[in-house]
Amino acid sequence: MKKLFALTVLLLSIQLQSQTFIKFNGATALLAVPNIGIETSIGEKTTFSADIMASFWESFNGHHPMKFITLTPEVRYHFKEKYNGFYVGAHIGADKYELQKWNYWNSNEYEDGFGYRIGATVGYNLKLNDKFVLDFFVGGGWHQGFYHGYYNDGTPGRYEKAPNYNKSGEWLPYRGGVMISYKL
Repeated sequence: MKKLFALTVLLLSIQLQSQTFIKFNGATALLAVPNIGIETSIGEKTTFSADIMASFWESFNGHHPMKFITLTPEVRYHFKEKYNGFYVGAHIGADKYELQKWNYWNSNEYEDGFGYRIGATVGYNLKLNDKFVLDFFVGGGWHQGFYHGYYNDGTPGRYEKAPNYNKSGEWLPYRGGVMISYKL
């Protein structure tokens, strides 16, 4: 019981000393694709960030679906100091989507599936004051998708004949923007 109490006090004291920010991506908001997150201190120059991004667009032009949701937990190393200057991050994330892949834009085919991503992020934190930070970032990596391929012109059935899920893996840029961060 004493060990549990000591562990609880230690965790609470660490949390009281940590810096936690809530974040909102202003760049993706311009496209009506919300991207929100949270970032907290886990070491002298390291932070843990987690964000979720979702697109609820049925399509941009009536033919090409663009619905997806992504979850990206990431560990970041800050070169100068936390929340100020350059950083790099490594992440593993998951996604669910119904969209037309970049190399199918000139077709009537789209994919409905899920996947995972393993990659890296490079960014720069611009500290505005004690409460606000602008986080400029880009990222990408390996995406492995598992999907069913359908026609978006009303043709019945699937365009691919995989018995369960078709699979597709590719290196892609898939993150970026300007997070407006507010210290809690």
